[in-house]
Amino acid sequence: MKKSLILVATLVLAISCNTKEAKKDTKADMVENPLLVKSSLDYGAPDFTKIKNEHFMPAILEGMKLQNETIQKIVDSEEAPTFENTIVALEESSKTLDNVTAVFYGLAGAHTNDEIKEIQKELAPKFSKHSDDILLNTKLFARIKQVHDNLENSKLDAESAHLVKEYYKNFVKAGANLSEDKKEALKKINSELASLSNDFGKKLLDASKKGGVVVTDKEKLKGFSEDKIKSIEKDGSYEIQLINTTQQPSLQSLENREVRKELFEKSIHRTDGGEYDTSDLVKKMVTLRAKKAQILGFDNYASWSLQGTMANTPDKVFEMFNGLIPGSLEKAASEVKEIQAEINKNGGDFKLTPYDWNHYAEKVRKSKYNLNEEEVKPYFEVTNVLEKGVFYAATKLYGITFKKRTDIPTYHPDVVVYEIFEEDGSPLGLYYGDFFARDSKRGGAWMSAFVKQSKLRNQKPVIYNVCNSPKPAEGEPALISFDDVETMFHEFGHALHGLFGNQTYASISGTSTSRDFVEFPSQFNENWATHPEVLNNYALHYKTGEVIPESLLKKIKDAGTFNQGYSIIENLCSSNLDMQWHTISVDDTIEDVAKFEEGALAKMKLNVDEVPPRYRSTYFAHIFSGGYAAGYYSYLWTEMLSHDAYDWFKNNGLLTRENGQKFREQVLSKGNTMDYAEMYKIFAGRDPQAEPMLKARGLK
Repeated sequence: MKKSLILVATLVLAISCNTKEAKKDTKADMVENPLLVKSSLDYGAPDFTKIKNEHFMPAILEGMKLQNETIQKIVDSEEAPTFENTIVALEESSKTLDNVTAVFYGLAGAHTNDEIKEIQKELAPKFSKHSDDILLNTKLFARIKQVHDNLENSKLDAESAHLVKEYYKNFVKAGANLSEDKKEALKKINSELASLSNDFGKKLLDASKKGGVVVTDKEKLKGFSEDKIKSIEKDGSYEIQLINTTQQPSLQSLENREVRKELFEKSIHRTDGGEYDTSDLVKKMVTLRAKKAQILGFDNYASWSLQGTMANTPDKVFEMFNGLIPGSLEKAASEVKEIQAEINKNGGDFKLTPYDWNHYAEKVRKSKYNLNEEEVKPYFEVTNVLEKGVFYAATKLYGITFKKRTDIPTYHPDVVVYEIFEEDGSPLGLYYGDFFARDSKRGGAWMSAFVKQSKLRNQKPVIYNVCNSPKPAEGEPALISFDDVETMFHEFGHALHGLFGNQTYASISGTSTSRDFVEFPSQFNENWATHPEVLNNYALHYKTGEVIPESLLKKIKDAGTFNQGYSIIENLCSSNLDMQWHTISVDDTIEDVAKFEEGALAKMKLNVDEVPPRYRSTYFAHIFSGGYAAGYYSYLWTEMLSHDAYDWFKNNGLLTRENGQKFREQVLSKGNTMDYAEMYKIFAGRDPQAEPMLKARGLK
C-alpha cells in the first residue's frame, strides 16, 4: 500500500482563459463538477453514479489552484508566523485536492481505462512540479522554520507539536535548505522521475495484461479444475494471464512441463525486450535518484530515503539481511533436495528449475502433510472469509460491528460496501472490498482511502481494500486459496490502521507512517487467519456448511513452515535488489540491467538458481512505480514486528477485547504522532525481537 506524503503532491498550474465568456463557462463547469462539491452520501463517500472521466482533470486543476492561492496568502502574510496561520493553513490548503486525487488514484489502480491512463501521464510531471514548488518555497520554509524554532516556547499539544516537526523534517528532506540553483536542478530531476515512473507503470500493466500464455489444446491444461478452465476460456482457446510476481499461481497445478516453462518464461521476461522493455527506464531512474541524493548531500538514494524510518540507514537494512540469509539459504537448500527427490520419485529425468518448484513443492506438501490446495479451497468462500473471518476477528478484538450497504454506489459491480460501527453503536466509517482480478486493475493487493480520518476536517474514514483473487465463472462459488485468505486478513490490517486513526490532522492520520512501520498492522492481522476460533467460524464448506475438519486444520498449520526457505529467499532477493540499486553512487555507470542484477544477487550469496527474485528489476513495480524505492525491505522488517507482537498476544491471552483495545489505543490509533520505536516499546514493554519471526518461518 502507499503512504501519503505530509504534503499532497499537487501542481502549480492555473487554467488560463482569454475571454470573459470562457471564464464564465469554466466557473459553471466547476460548480457542476461532482468532485468539487460535498458528496451527499454518508461519510462523504464519492458518488460514482455522477463521476465521469472528464471531471478529473478540471477538478484536479481547480484543487491545485486553490492550494496555490492559500500558500500564496501564507507567504504574503505580514503577521508573524504562528502554528495556526502557517502550519494549519498549509495543512488545510490541500483539502480539495486530497478529496479529488483520492478518487482519481483509486480508480487509476483498481478500475482504469485509456483515458485515465492518459490523464495520469499528463499529471505526473505536473504533480512533481507542484510538490517541489511547495517544498522548495524559500519564503514558506522560512515561516515553517520560525514556528519550528519556537516550539519550546509554544503551548501546543503533543500532536500539533509533532505536526510542526514533521513539516520541518519533510521540507528539509526535500531540499528546502538548498541553494536556488540546486533547487532548480532538483526540480528538473523530480519531474523527470515522475514521468519515468508513470511510463514504467503503464508499460508493466500492458505487458502483464498482454503477455499471458494462450493454450488451444485443453489437454495441456491437465491439473486445472473444470471451474478454472471455464474461467480462462476465451473464444475457443484458454488464456493464462500473468500476475505481477515472478512465480505464477498456475505453475502449482499445471502438469504439462512445457506449458509451465512457457508461462514462467513469459513472466520473467515480460519487460525484458520489445514493445514493453523497461530496462532503459530502470537505468535512467536509478541514475537520476543517485544524482538527487548527491544534490541533497547524501552518498546514495537509500541513505537519503531512509531518514525518519525505523531502520534509518542502509547499514541497518543490510545488517538485517545478513542475519536472515544464512539460515534462509540452509532452509532453501534442504527444500531443493526434498523437491528434487520428489521429481525423481515421479519419474522426472531433469534437474529442478524455478518453473518446477511450485508444482513439485505442492506434491511434497501433499505427501508430507497430505494437504491438497484443491481440498482446502471449498472451505474458503470469499464472503464467508470476509464476514465470518476477517470481520469476526475484528469484532472479537475491537468490538466493532459491520452492516452491508447496498445503497452506496461503487466504481465496479464486484465491489461490496460495509458500514462499520463502534461497540457502543456509534458510526466509525465505511469499508469497500474489491477482491477479484480484472483487466482494468493493476496487480497485487492494497489498501487506501477515499476519505481520510481527520477531526479538523470533520471526516470519518472511507477505506477500501483491493485484491486480485481469480474471479469464478458465472454462477460458480468464489473459492480462494489460503494465500488469498491471508491476503484479505493482511489488507484488512491496513484498513483497521486507517479506520482507527484518531488524529486532528489528515496528513499524519492512520496509515501515514514510515514504510517500515505501515506494514506492521497488516502483517500482524494475518495471524488471526489461523487462530482456531476464527478459522472454525469462517472455514465452512460452501456446499454443506461443514466446519473445516480438525485434521485439515492441522495440516494447514503443520504446513505453515513448509517452503519458507524459498519464500524468504525470493523476498530477500528482491529486497536486496532494491537496496543495491539505491546504494549506487553518481559515479557508477549501469550498462546492463540483467548483469547488475546478477552481480547484486551474487554479492549477498543470493544467486540461487532454483529461487528467482519475487520481482526482477524490470517488473519491480514497488520500487519503480509504486513509491517503495529503498523501502521494499520493510516487509521483512515489519514481519519481525508482527510476529513479536503476536508473541505478546500469546503470552497475554490471545483473542481478547482487552488485548485488542490495548493494541488499538497504543498502536492502531496513533498514526504518525510519535517515534515508532517508542510507540512499539510502550505497547510491548520492550524492543522487538527477531526470534518469534525466525520460529514462525521455521528458521530456528
